[in-house]
Amino acid sequence: MNNIKTYFPPTFWSLMAVGLVCVVSACDEPRTQTSDEVQREQQEKLLAEGTAQTGMPSIKNFRERKLLKDILELRDQTGLTTYTYVFSEMTGKYTFFCHSVGYGIPYATEYTNPQKMEYYRLAGGGYGVTTLPQADPNGLFSPSSAEGTWVMCKDPNGPDVKPIYIEPRVIVSPFDMEKHDSDSETKADKKSK
Repeated sequence: MNNIKTYFPPTFWSLMAVGLVCVVSACDEPRTQTSDEVQREQQEKLLAEGTAQTGMPSIKNFRERKLLKDILELRDQTGLTTYTYVFSEMTGKYTFFCHSVGYGIPYATEYTNPQKMEYYRLAGGGYGVTTLPQADPNGLFSPSSAEGTWVMCKDPNGPDVKPIYIEPRVIVSPFDMEKHDSDSETKADKKSK
């Protein structure tokens, strides 16, 4: 046997080394499942059985989807005049707050996706993926929920519309509710106080 290297080129030995590493790394001990993984598998089996027994609902008219489409399109109208009221939990009545444009936007609404995917290198090789919070364009992280509402109110002293932040329960209506509800506190009631 002369020299074994004469028969096999260097690329062969490189490939052999990579193959050996792959075989050795595949021989790791089997990983035990976490309790969350076990429960997820059990839940999936249970849901599959429920789906097999009940099937999908027989939806034919898609009324709710059509209504939501109508709502989204109506909310998107330019110059949509609305009336904003604040609800009093003590009296159970609502009080006129301002003439407004559009509907209130919950304070926790985010302009961008609240999460981003991050890839990271694993110690043993390969990559993992995780989700991280993502800041809004102003550099701040919005809360996942909040009580406040932004309302674009018409300035009573001029032609401008300005954002107002409101904390209590809010009703924003496309029509003047004072004309339609005898229980609401009317402007005349407010002036007499």
